Amino acid sequence: MLKGIDAVIFDLDGTLVDSMWMWESIDREYLGSFGLVLPTDLQGMIEGMSFSETAIYFKERFDLPDSVDQIKSDWNQIAWEKYANEVPVKEGVIQLLEHLKQEGIPAGIATSNSRELVDLIIEKHQMQDYFASIRTSCEVAKGKPSPDIYLLVAQDLGADPNRCLVFEDVLQGVMAGKNANMKVCAVYDKFSENVQDEKIRLADYFIYSIDEVLNN
Repeated sequence: MLKGIDAVIFDLDGTLVDSMWMWESIDREYLGSFGLVLPTDLQGMIEGMSFSETAIYFKERFDLPDSVDQIKSDWNQIAWEKYANEVPVKEGVIQLLEHLKQEGIPAGIATSNSRELVDLIIEKHQMQDYFASIRTSCEVAKGKPSPDIYLLVAQDLGADPNRCLVFEDVLQGVMAGKNANMKVCAVYDKFSENVQDEKIRLADYFIYSIDEVLNN
């Protein structure tokens, strides 16, 4: 999988760390504070959106009185403790990152999450030294499935997109990697189990765990 690859780019949530499970409960808690019930279609509608795009969507769909910046701040506050105490690194991640570092293959992160939460999780698990670029979708024109975020990280890493390998857990992210003309390895996550067949169809590779990359 790593043969002929000049750089590796990771999504964060559901790929590097096991965190997708908590966002539904965060959305439920947040909407509940306005007396609103979580719609069953919400998670599917916002998948791949940047943190800012998601806040705009919430404001418009639910006619929220708060500003977009306030919505993002409230989400960060609700999620902070969970990210600090309840979100583990996925199995095999540190071993792969160490391998890439030893082989001189630069790595980056392309995430739809907020910068504040990304920095928190990276620092908590002491992963700063493994990444030459960490970017959020708020820094580009469009979130996933647009290729923008992946192309930006590839540019940071000085790598041709055709020689980049992406690790992604959600369908919109897999599409973003392919739209950037990169090789994509889809990663199993329970949150996106319902679209697993589609992920497998679109991606170049599929793994149930990151530790399969070095063990196969």
